[in-house]
Amino acid sequence: MGMRREARERAVQFLFQCDLNAPEMVDEALDHFWDSQRRAALSQANDGKATWGEQVQLPPPTAAEAALRLFADPLIKGALEHRAAIDIVIQKHAKNWDLHRMAAVDRNILRLAIHEMLHREDIPPVVSINEAVDIAKKFSTDDSGKFVNGILDKVRGELMRPARGPMPPSEP
Repeated sequence: MGMRREARERAVQFLFQCDLNAPEMVDEALDHFWDSQRRAALSQANDGKATWGEQVQLPPPTAAEAALRLFADPLIKGALEHRAAIDIVIQKHAKNWDLHRMAAVDRNILRLAIHEMLHREDIPPVVSINEAVDIAKKFSTDDSGKFVNGILDKVRGELMRPARGPMPPSEP
């Protein structure tokens, strides 16, 4: 799995967690989230010898872990910052679906992808759509990939930017 895919999967996990239990301080919650991810990875690497309750001193993040967080954190913070506007976009395109009746995983995958499509000009919309569909297939129901694709394709159709490449640099 590529680093960006893994970062997006972690971003969806954090957004899902926030959707169910909104943190008071996002930065502190992010630090806790990333530490728990590293603890789980260390435990798995040690054949599960470290238990969740143990206070194991974590080594500094590896370069790969730092790169993962460097890509994921702005996606997470952006999706949270623009959540109200993104939810309006989702409602507009999700005919006959109340936002809170959608699977929480699907809802947060959509939030992340729509944030990328609307606010990350360095990421082509088709990449955001493909990543979202694959994450939905992995973490949600059998029909989620089609559901997510349908909504994101409608959003892409309204964008005033190229679908297959990053935004061209603006003229000075």
